[in-house]
Amino acid sequence: MRGGDQRNLLAQAALVQNPLVLRPANPNACSILEVSMASRFPILFSFLALFAGLASAGQLERSVCGLQEPFMFWLWSGMAGSPNADRLAGLRNVEDIAFETKDNRLLRGYKLKATGAEGQLASPQGYLLVMQGNAILADQIIGAFTPFASAGFDVYVYDFRGYGRSDGKRRLKAIVSDYVEILAALDAADYEHHLVYAMSFGGVAFLDGFESHARLDRIIVDSAPSRLSDYGCPTEFDPVNHLPADCRRFLFIVGQNDRVVRPAMSRELVESAKQCGAQVLRDAVFGHPFMDYDRSVHRRRLQLIEDYLLR
Repeated sequence: MRGGDQRNLLAQAALVQNPLVLRPANPNACSILEVSMASRFPILFSFLALFAGLASAGQLERSVCGLQEPFMFWLWSGMAGSPNADRLAGLRNVEDIAFETKDNRLLRGYKLKATGAEGQLASPQGYLLVMQGNAILADQIIGAFTPFASAGFDVYVYDFRGYGRSDGKRRLKAIVSDYVEILAALDAADYEHHLVYAMSFGGVAFLDGFESHARLDRIIVDSAPSRLSDYGCPTEFDPVNHLPADCRRFLFIVGQNDRVVRPAMSRELVESAKQCGAQVLRDAVFGHPFMDYDRSVHRRRLQLIEDYLLR
């Protein structure tokens, strides 16, 4: 089977239900009953607080799309490969960053710091958050967004939860939550301009949390499917159900040569977005983001992204 066909098969695989598994209580917990009255209640309350924290984390990392959800994420993360810091060679303005989530998972990624025309560090005009596809790591693509740093923007890319250098279990609900938190933190960081480029699964994670996102100036959603419910997920995770009433800040890109998210899979989403004011660009030779078959097509795609977000 060819690599492109394999990716397409994996991208279109259906998902089924995976129940939450409850762990048995600590077998040593009965020792609490043996302590003195003076110390019993502080220890009991500490135990209950710890249990509540573990239960909350477990709920966030619960599969919502079924038994195959962890398996499919395992396959996709395997396709992403291993992190390799050597890919950052030549990026003088790159910084290793980490973000702690509300369930105490550490997401790792990279930040390209804003520079001036001569490459010197400069005060940023804003930020660009890049949300990649589900078979990509941050170190594989961060260098492609150097023009944004040169234009005065800090660029952020994180490995998804459970991918690359990031902690946690790879789960849809948790990844959506992670980006709600990341965008809230960026909004609180006093940047003037707020930009997002979300591709493929990154577009799903972005739109599924859209109601919770703060002010954004320009957004590109590139090659995202309309629905996940076709593959066993709840309809609440269908991106088409999360479009705002006003989509004028959006550009949607559709690659007519995309073998992963075929145009029919994104048609409902982009047509609905167009109805609420989004721009839609359909290109006859574009494939899937960072999988274009011709390097010149890939460069043209990146230029189009820059032109829209930096205009």
